[in-house]
Amino acid sequence: MSLVVVPVRYPLSKHSRRTLERAIEVAREREAALTILHVDLYQNGKKVTRIDLKNAVESAFGRLERARYVVRTGFLVEESILDEVAAEAADAVVIGSKQASRLRRIFQRFTDNPDIDRYLRSHLDCEVITVESARA
Repeated sequence: MSLVVVPVRYPLSKHSRRTLERAIEVAREREAALTILHVDLYQNGKKVTRIDLKNAVESAFGRLERARYVVRTGFLVEESILDEVAAEAADAVVIGSKQASRLRRIFQRFTDNPDIDRYLRSHLDCEVITVESARA
């Protein structure tokens, strides 16, 4: 079974809801499992639990079939996302355009290739789906 990973903020922001909505669509279209990922930053001192994350998502979208809720702790959100995508051998990652911009900046520091989609495809064999932020 294929796997779609979607990183979100907690509590769910407007952008996270939009990204999650697209990830749910992608997972349903592909009959894939869905991993909903939140990264707690060490430096923020907050403790979000899997139950917190699951309750927030289910409150917004209802119960999701084949969904897994993951909370990781790290210093860099981007690094934690990449670790999860690689560890789970995800087929696709759905990220918001703001997250894509942050990841692109990170890659520019470590590589001479700022194209996140191409980088992830070559290093993780993963499709990257970027969701544009809603315009006000």
